[in-house]
Amino acid sequence: MKVLVIGSGGREHALVAAISASPSCSEVVCAPGNPGVAQLARCIATDGSVDDLERLARREAPDLVVIGPEVPLVGGLADRLRAADIDVFGPGADGAQLEGSKWHAKELLLEAGVATAKAQHFTDFEDARAFVEAVGAPIVVKADGLAAGKGVVVALDVETAVEALREALLDARFGAAGASVVLEECLEGPELSVLALVSGSDIRVLAPARDHKRAHDGDMGPNTGGMGAVCPPADADDDLLELVEREVLRPVVDELVRRGVDYRGVLYAGLMLTADGPSVIEFNVRFGDPEAQVVLPRLRGDVALLLQAAARGELADAPAFEWDDRVAVGVVVAAEGYPLAPRTGDAISLGDVPRDTRDAIVFHSGTTLDADGALRTAGGRVVTVVGFGDDVDSARAAATAAASRVHFDGAWHRSDIGAALMSPALR
Repeated sequence: MKVLVIGSGGREHALVAAISASPSCSEVVCAPGNPGVAQLARCIATDGSVDDLERLARREAPDLVVIGPEVPLVGGLADRLRAADIDVFGPGADGAQLEGSKWHAKELLLEAGVATAKAQHFTDFEDARAFVEAVGAPIVVKADGLAAGKGVVVALDVETAVEALREALLDARFGAAGASVVLEECLEGPELSVLALVSGSDIRVLAPARDHKRAHDGDMGPNTGGMGAVCPPADADDDLLELVEREVLRPVVDELVRRGVDYRGVLYAGLMLTADGPSVIEFNVRFGDPEAQVVLPRLRGDVALLLQAAARGELADAPAFEWDDRVAVGVVVAAEGYPLAPRTGDAISLGDVPRDTRDAIVFHSGTTLDADGALRTAGGRVVTVVGFGDDVDSARAAATAAASRVHFDGAWHRSDIGAALMSPALR
């Protein structure tokens, strides 16, 4: 089959790698892709708009479209392509509202009876400030809409919370995404990402992962889009996954069905493992980044057929999938200044870093080729280096050793991805 992947980051590189290795796949096209993706697929330029993506999908006439990022999903790209009789892996706009509006997701969780942090919704700055001053800190301030992973502030004091409210509601730092905010109680515990393939009422739970959001070792520094991930983390056993499927994923999918939402794609539950059990922090409606880079390389079988089955509503009939027994650890190599003001344009040398071997893989995220064909930085998270091992320690050692061989001015990375957290996280 011919598969079109939408997107340009490390997530899409991981998707293209898994799909291109599928026996059923004869051709992979990616729009727009990146220099790493270009080694595996034909890349097509696009302005990223839903209109342009629809046009090129109709022109390419693929057997399957896999939509990587959240923005075109929320914008209804999947609906348009399904109307053109194209199989699409990715929810329609109604299902994508689980990520498009945090308050919508919160209301659905409550209706479904799923554990989640207590929260309130505000559009007025003075009302929100009065609420924060009344309940105190710590408290989590979230832009209600899509803010490219930058709309969440874990405020440990009232002043920080009020400043976050000011930036969202008065200064319009996040544009329309921050025109309303969700104020949420802080939960404490280790975080866990559990992704599942969903097709109508059918669910296939994938291997769990743990993203490391803080910039620096020991879970210190500002929140980022993710500095690395481990799959599977040592504390996520089968019993925990069965609990998450039973008490989180199944009730949410049943509620979607009750509302008439035919969800076909990935449902990503971001969880806090509290003392009272798993509690939902957020939902995403696509593969996470960097979670995709550690989950997908461990998935064995024909990934293209599996995604097509989900897109067609035939997931229940798809063959069972298997997993590589090894642990995967992904380490993000970031640009100087990330996450606040990343520098771009620096020449990258991958040297002797293994690009795609049994022991390590490099996924491109923020890279580009200049006019002379030289690889240069083009984003805050530049590459994700994934290492494999029989346990977390050996996988982390393989990943960090390879990451240390990625060279460009100002390159840096965490060295403790996958290690035991220094202290429980607050979200």
